[in-house]
Amino acid sequence: MRLYSMPSSGNSYKVRLLLALLGRAVEMVDCEYGSARLGEVKPSLPYGKLPVLELDDGTMLAESDAILWFLGEGTGFVPADPVARAQMLGWMFWEQYNHEPVVAVRAALLCYPDRAALATPDRMAELLERGHAVLQVMEDRLAGRDWLVGDDVTLADICLYAYTHTGGERGGFNMARFPAIGRWLGRIAALPGYVGLDD
Repeated sequence: MRLYSMPSSGNSYKVRLLLALLGRAVEMVDCEYGSARLGEVKPSLPYGKLPVLELDDGTMLAESDAILWFLGEGTGFVPADPVARAQMLGWMFWEQYNHEPVVAVRAALLCYPDRAALATPDRMAELLERGHAVLQVMEDRLAGRDWLVGDDVTLADICLYAYTHTGGERGGFNMARFPAIGRWLGRIAALPGYVGLDD
């Protein structure tokens, strides 16, 4: 398999992380934001964005959470119980619809120089307030439990870890407000095979 990945992107990282946790070999094609490489491959990518997993037969799978589902199917990262599976998917949908558009967007406005003009004080303040509210939803869920769904790590945890674990450093969120999230981040970082965003 070949993974077209943007190294700085949480959406690409979540796929790299799951591959590492599963011990799956993959050829990595780094296409960092703004690079010539990204411009070269972009026309061949479904939806024109990363990450994309190219299978051995040439099939291209796009959208990070769809790739997670493909890789996770038949592993311990997908619960056997149908209700738990639906709950896991619910968190994954919530990540793309509620979490990523706030937590990841604020980080992108701070980290990518060509987006600096969009980082107006009002916009950043709005994203900070909304991001803290989103993180509070996770904090409430993780209070008194180890994982988002069931008694073990699932794709939901891998999915939401990607942008949450850099929320303070890259997004400027006050992560000290969320001790249950902090403990959960530590549990994921301790999983066998774990790799960090910059590994």
